[in-house]
Amino acid sequence: MEINKIKELVSQMTLEEKASLTSGADFWHTESIERLGIKKSMVSDGPHGLRKQEVKGDHLGLNDSIEAVCFPAGCALAASFNKDLVTKMGEALGNECQAEGVSVILGPAVNIKRSPLCGRNFEYYSEDPLVASEIASAMIKGVQSKNVGTSIKHFLANNQEHRRMSSSSEVDERTLREIYLAAFEGAVVKEKPWTVMCSYNKINGVYAAENKKYLTDVLRNEWGFDGYVVSDWGAVNNRVKDLEAGLDLEMPGTGGVNDRFIVEAVKNGSLDEEILNNACERILNIVYRFEENRDSNAVFDRDLDHELARKVAEETIVLMKNDSILPLDKNDKIAFIGKFAAKPRYQGGGSSHINSHKVVSAMDEVKGMENITYAQGYIDEKDEIVEELINEAVEAAKKSKIAVVFAGLPDNFESEGYDRTHMKMPNCQNALIDAVCKVQPNTVVVLHNGSPVEMPWKDKVKGIVEAYLGGQAIGSAVVDILFGKVNPSGKLPETFPLKLEDNPSYLYYFGEGDKVEYREGVFVGYRYYETKKMDVLFPFGHGLSYTNFEYSNITISDDHIKDTDTVTVTVDVTNTGDVFGKEVVQLYVSPKNNKIIRPVKELKGFEKIALEPGETKTVSFILNKRSFAYWNMEIHDWHVESGKYDILIGKSVSDIVLSREISVTSTVRIPKTYTLDSIFGDLMEDEKAMAVLNPLLGQFGNSLNVSEEGGAINSQMLESMIKNMPIRALLGFVPNIELEYIYNILDKINN
Repeated sequence: MEINKIKELVSQMTLEEKASLTSGADFWHTESIERLGIKKSMVSDGPHGLRKQEVKGDHLGLNDSIEAVCFPAGCALAASFNKDLVTKMGEALGNECQAEGVSVILGPAVNIKRSPLCGRNFEYYSEDPLVASEIASAMIKGVQSKNVGTSIKHFLANNQEHRRMSSSSEVDERTLREIYLAAFEGAVVKEKPWTVMCSYNKINGVYAAENKKYLTDVLRNEWGFDGYVVSDWGAVNNRVKDLEAGLDLEMPGTGGVNDRFIVEAVKNGSLDEEILNNACERILNIVYRFEENRDSNAVFDRDLDHELARKVAEETIVLMKNDSILPLDKNDKIAFIGKFAAKPRYQGGGSSHINSHKVVSAMDEVKGMENITYAQGYIDEKDEIVEELINEAVEAAKKSKIAVVFAGLPDNFESEGYDRTHMKMPNCQNALIDAVCKVQPNTVVVLHNGSPVEMPWKDKVKGIVEAYLGGQAIGSAVVDILFGKVNPSGKLPETFPLKLEDNPSYLYYFGEGDKVEYREGVFVGYRYYETKKMDVLFPFGHGLSYTNFEYSNITISDDHIKDTDTVTVTVDVTNTGDVFGKEVVQLYVSPKNNKIIRPVKELKGFEKIALEPGETKTVSFILNKRSFAYWNMEIHDWHVESGKYDILIGKSVSDIVLSREISVTSTVRIPKTYTLDSIFGDLMEDEKAMAVLNPLLGQFGNSLNVSEEGGAINSQMLESMIKNMPIRALLGFVPNIELEYIYNILDKINN
């Protein structure tokens, strides 16, 4: 519907009707206004599947939803690094929404994985904002191509479940811009999601729901967002303030309580009715965007989408370790050990929980293969070592050539609503792996988990396969990988540290009371580990293949650019093995001799390519100002520090195979005012200042006793003294100099 018609519709509403439109009719529907022909519109949970509830609605997955297809969760999806594949999955979800009359699906979830402890990490994509933003963009593109909206969430700085409805994320401006806002920015600007869901928490003391700085100034005015902002379910704290800040739709409704506050505020003049009108217009714009583009022919083909879920899962699986044991020979005697082999953990708990129409386990997939035996090994209802189950598993391992242990995190270890307290797997599973390794040197571990785990048995096993939470077809996908039907191509979208204590947020993660300080700043994930040169279990971007890839011929279109220019980087990649494979080519930028404290490497581009044996492809990246910039808190904008940068091409963040140096010159001169307290070292870096200062420095040097060999002051000491000395010190070191003369010098420099 045209905006003028929407405005006309709003003008016909009573004040009470306008207020009601900005509150949910129930858990999943916007309000209808029958006399004006405005229908209610349905939204539904589902970052990785459609969780449509028909009757009793709730946000935490307590009541049943319709049978649907559970695709890989966000933790797995990001590991694919395949934007085209994610778009196809989005198209399937959009089609399912059309078939079920759902106008907006509540996802993607792009919150940064600040710590492995976050209970909702399984839903989120990455510790890196570029990966989160690019995967989200691909998902939004797919869903919205079917004229169904998305709701990118949870905006902003929502990185833990502990006290999530009251805590304040204390984050400096630069960190917000470079890490937490950046995860949303690219997706919002490029793909324009229909809605944005604001988070529960406060940001620097102000609730996200009433934070005008981010909901209006940044989201709308700066990024150009034109949809409606919806609250996370129950996130509204002060309905009138929230409305003024830019929160359009409250979900779920409060039975009219908050509507009355809005009406009263307009009547007493404390709320401008135009603000309410704007909210109504934005909501109706989305309601009619769906209504006028309904696809009455859309069919929800669950079996067809199950096959797509399998294809997606195959590309999300990461081969972490392979000591010449994989792929398996389908004729060998193999023991599948662990409850997850028969009943896989394939999704997380809470609002994203899908009522899967079918689930295929690894044991289902190998049904009929008489050379494969099964032993349960452990229970997952509680962490209890059951000797009988371990003994049974050990006997199965002994009688086989290879043992594959299916392990990971049970449902109660990670879920929406609470955070993990440690990074360990259940003791019973670690004990099982140890016991199997003692009798079977050829052991492979397959992991089902939504976040990193410690691996005390890493060096005892020959293979490790990270299956993450790969959706309802994960059993088929894992078997395809294990037996080489599919070549693994997933890469880790997060670092697996050796232990929890290594994580940069470790000391401050849970915060003190309701305040959570993000003291690690921009040093999140690999930005911290790489800068500190720390050993990790597995690095960001890591993932092995059954073939080999050779990188060569890195080129850059120009090795000296201004920050207003773009530069093209190309690299050739060749499959030097004998099987088809896919590789994720990663580009990092590393500043050299920088004065600003920055991570030593930052991901600035990635592309996934498919190569036949012997085939070579050229991969291109275009870098711009943002590729080299940091957020400058003096000018409140992106700024490039003039200097040299290394452009790095890698197979992971720690496996850099090619590099080229480039010089970048900033076109923005940050205004600098010098005072008596300014040190000479800062002025020496300013060419214009030095032109004025040189005579003074000469007088300063002549006034001191300088010796090249030894004496009171040698030349090196003099240089250091001058650089670190404030200008006011001239009064004590240069004979006959007056304060007025120094002020005149400062005026010349500053002007």
